[in-house]
Amino acid sequence: MDHNNNSKPNESAELDANSAADDRAVRGDGTDVSSEANRNSKNAKRPSNELLEWIKALAIAGVLVFVIRWFLVSPFIVDGPSMEPNFWDRERIIVNKIIYDIREPKRGEVIVFHVPQEGRDFIKRVIALPGETIKVEGDQVYINGEPLAETYLQEAYDKAHSQGVLYNRYDGDRSNFPNSSFPDGVVPEGTVFVMGDNRPNSEDSRMIGYVSMDEIVGRADLIFWPIPDFKLVKH
Repeated sequence: MDHNNNSKPNESAELDANSAADDRAVRGDGTDVSSEANRNSKNAKRPSNELLEWIKALAIAGVLVFVIRWFLVSPFIVDGPSMEPNFWDRERIIVNKIIYDIREPKRGEVIVFHVPQEGRDFIKRVIALPGETIKVEGDQVYINGEPLAETYLQEAYDKAHSQGVLYNRYDGDRSNFPNSSFPDGVVPEGTVFVMGDNRPNSEDSRMIGYVSMDEIVGRADLIFWPIPDFKLVKH
């Protein structure tokens, strides 16, 4: 940033011998030399003061970025096809990291969570909540024995069914739930049941089990890259 220094050249920096003994030296135009020197001194301090203010502003901005980045929201990259057709590989998303400090996840919300046994983070959709009984049978999901309407996948279901096939194509125990790996269909307290939107190509609670609330990073709230896909995430 350019700083404008309005101080004039110090025309009275040197006094002649005849005026050196004077208590105050006055130029021919009546300007008080000592007063002008004080003004020039103040003007000289302005750049350093402005620099200090910039340093303070940048420091505050840095703290805000740190707080927002690590405690409020965080960017993530979708890795793989497990959330198609609603999220695509390599899309960039913003995850709200504070929302589940205020309340628990709700059904239908898309979350990012740690998978300790995998050493990485997954993105999936919350299907069943603590205390609920979950059953996945082909393309039908049941919560406490009642069919679950999944509007976010209705188009994918209709397309598959029009071709005479299941969207959640049968792959042994990997397709349905409960299964031989996880025979209990009641969601334990402090956990949720999650699945990817790409049911035939998703590693989720059907394979890794229920997800602990403690492992949840946050909720996916915004797709910001690529630009043509920029949008808020519907839950």
